Amino acid sequence: MKYAFVGLGHRAQLYVDALLGEWRDAGTIVALCDTNRTRMDYYVERIGHEVPRFTPDEFDKVLELADAVIVTTVDATHARYVCAALDAGRDVIVEKPLTIDAEGCAAIAEAAERSSGKLIVTFNYRYSPRNSAVRRLLQEGAIGRVTSVHFEWTLDTIHGADYFRRWHRQRVNSGGLLVHKSTHHFDLVNWWLAAAPQSVFAQADLRFYGSDNARERGVTDRPVRGQGAPGLGTDPFILDISKDPRLKRLYLDAEHEDGYLRDQDVFGDGITIDDTMSVMVRYTNGAVLTYALNAYAPAEGYRVAFNGTGGRLELEVVERAWTPPHAAIDPSAASKKQQKADSWEKLTLHRHWSEAEEVPIESGAGGHGGGDRLLLNDVFRGPGDDPLARQAGYRDGIRSVLTGHAANVSAATGEPVHLVDDGTRVR
Repeated sequence: MKYAFVGLGHRAQLYVDALLGEWRDAGTIVALCDTNRTRMDYYVERIGHEVPRFTPDEFDKVLELADAVIVTTVDATHARYVCAALDAGRDVIVEKPLTIDAEGCAAIAEAAERSSGKLIVTFNYRYSPRNSAVRRLLQEGAIGRVTSVHFEWTLDTIHGADYFRRWHRQRVNSGGLLVHKSTHHFDLVNWWLAAAPQSVFAQADLRFYGSDNARERGVTDRPVRGQGAPGLGTDPFILDISKDPRLKRLYLDAEHEDGYLRDQDVFGDGITIDDTMSVMVRYTNGAVLTYALNAYAPAEGYRVAFNGTGGRLELEVVERAWTPPHAAIDPSAASKKQQKADSWEKLTLHRHWSEAEEVPIESGAGGHGGGDRLLLNDVFRGPGDDPLARQAGYRDGIRSVLTGHAANVSAATGEPVHLVDDGTRVR
């Protein structure tokens, strides 16, 4: 296979390195496309030989060279590249979210239906061993028919804050965290339940980040960005991208081309996304989800509990038990040993009239407990006979996006939003 990349930021590296390493027999990288030449040059150096580079308005030339396109651009541009590639009969591998709104979902659905190409959405959380274990237990009927789900996800002031420094901070680019981040979580629930979202009600607001919230807490005179800021090196909310060699090459050294700032102040003006979100979803199988996302917690992880006619299943995950201030200031300084020691996971099955039992979780090597490796194997070699059906297609991507999109609409209007056609269209 001949692979082309469109969007050469941080996320592209997972797939570039895969094709240079363990999956090098799956294909070759034949073209790069980005708005920024410096970022493409960084990846050409990483690849180790010359690769043709193109601007977005030359995407037709990219398609002439490739059998498949890997899309890792700004979320709002996904639909443009996905549809163009599908219409050219190319396979497409796209980072979540598939797109950011109902219009993008409709366009991609139409393109996928008329195309000979295959579309894969890379939901890596499905492949995490703990999440796969949940799917297996529910699929086996361990707690009977699932009637309700409570799902709480907390992003800490390292990870959560970073969305408010980057292009994600503007809803027009990312759809907000209910689309950009929560599509991971909504897809998990869709997959866990083997059901589709039917109605969505939500409330959301910006309560911590942004200039108005900072002023209410007496925080004033904030810098526009991290580089050159008086608090650089001491303020845990000011990121020093010059300390991380990769971030420096991809963003700081690339600013002169497009003016994109990777280290904007999280308490600055212009933030249009929410950081505090609550959502209720009803599914086609009758189950109800209550979901919460917080982007400024002191720790990072999630809790999900399933109530069923035969008992209860609980998964608790701590990915970072606390947030050292130096790790937020300098992304290269975070102690991986400390983070690993402070992280843990626990899966508990509690059947009616029985003592609770802890279910072992078998983890592998690599990112997300070995899940990233399983995902990449499915992407580049095919899923084979997977009883958990982890590989996601365009309809899975649409269901997850429309749940977040519907939540955004509901939060703005105060009204519930209904989905039809198995969760793939807003009524």
